[in-house]
Amino acid sequence: MQRSLGLGEVMANNDPGDPGQRMPEGTGGGPTSPYPFPGHPTGAGPYGGYASPQMPTIPAGPPQRRRGTGTLVALTLLAAVLGGGVGGGVGYSLADRGGSGGSTGVLSRPLPPVDEAATPVGSVEVVAQKVLPSVVQLRVAGQRTAGEGSGMLLSSDGLILTNNHVVESAANGGSVVAVFQDGITAQARIVGRDPSSDLAVLRARNVSELVPVELGNSDSLRVGQQVVAFGSPLGLGGTVTTGIVSALDRAVSVGGESGASEATVLNAVQTDAAINPGNSGGPLVDMQGRVVGINSAIATTGTRGGSIGVGFAIPVTQAKRIAEELERTGKASRAVLGVGVTDDPSATGARIQSVTPGGPAETAGIKQGDIVVRLGDQRVTSGVDLQAAVRSQVPGEVVKVELSDRTVKVTLGTATG
Repeated sequence: MQRSLGLGEVMANNDPGDPGQRMPEGTGGGPTSPYPFPGHPTGAGPYGGYASPQMPTIPAGPPQRRRGTGTLVALTLLAAVLGGGVGGGVGYSLADRGGSGGSTGVLSRPLPPVDEAATPVGSVEVVAQKVLPSVVQLRVAGQRTAGEGSGMLLSSDGLILTNNHVVESAANGGSVVAVFQDGITAQARIVGRDPSSDLAVLRARNVSELVPVELGNSDSLRVGQQVVAFGSPLGLGGTVTTGIVSALDRAVSVGGESGASEATVLNAVQTDAAINPGNSGGPLVDMQGRVVGINSAIATTGTRGGSIGVGFAIPVTQAKRIAEELERTGKASRAVLGVGVTDDPSATGARIQSVTPGGPAETAGIKQGDIVVRLGDQRVTSGVDLQAAVRSQVPGEVVKVELSDRTVKVTLGTATG
């Protein structure tokens, strides 16, 4: 059954597909029982799930996550963004943004240019020494839950980037404590959060002279390139793991959970660097110590699995734009195409099932029944591929949409929560 998004973005029907599942919180620091995940014969493990390549509902509803005490863990994400003003003791506050009207710290600087040449490689030890001072452990307490996650410093005065699901339970009357690498702690407030992109920006109080991360450019990543992941798996702060980039533009989707805020879908960076509960929100860096992604999801098999070498990170090129908007306004915008899609077993691509009147797709001449096979430079084989591709774009951007019988140019629309 197709579900309308009400905002004219891409949507699809059928069951969740492609790897990626929001990972539930543990209980007592250990793994939880598995829960069903459609399309996979073994179901999903406690830290995520792997689905067969069936089409999900887009958006598939808010992602699955168990409630309880223990370690906050990663989930899948999306590059479409919804507004996220929040209330309560850790709520949205204009004063937390300084009222400057512009970004601070590393967000105010442009990303490095795309590097077509081979990236100079340093040792993991050197990378760890550079990055660890900028990694933050987050202790989160909500009204009924408590847990831990990770984050990274964006400025010397305590601006922090993390996953929304790490701090979501504290958004209404809870608390967040930031633990820095030297052991100093500080209360943190949510500046802005965006459930559908699974990103949140915090500010630690009464801190200064911190060491912010250096941002890289995820558009420079190549499959096989070595990367290093940082975070606090199972509450073990300052943990470092290493691996490679396993794939790029991996469309990752999660299904719905009653009471959760938004479904998440994105073109993720896939890595085999070990990511476990508590790594959520920590940086994935290249061998120059530059952040190229935000660790956010893993896929598992079996009933009580942790990392099996299939992890996913939000590309920093998408995260930087969203973080800037969250810092300035507490909300974030997303690109919309204005179509509903479905899978067609007889065709490869995303078949257009409905077109929003007056939307970007209709304006460009896209019609019901058309089959999208490519958006920009990204190949589209399913509805979730199309949604991930659209949401990785900048709102208002002009993109080339290749259909099965013609190619059109679409000026993507903008939606703000």
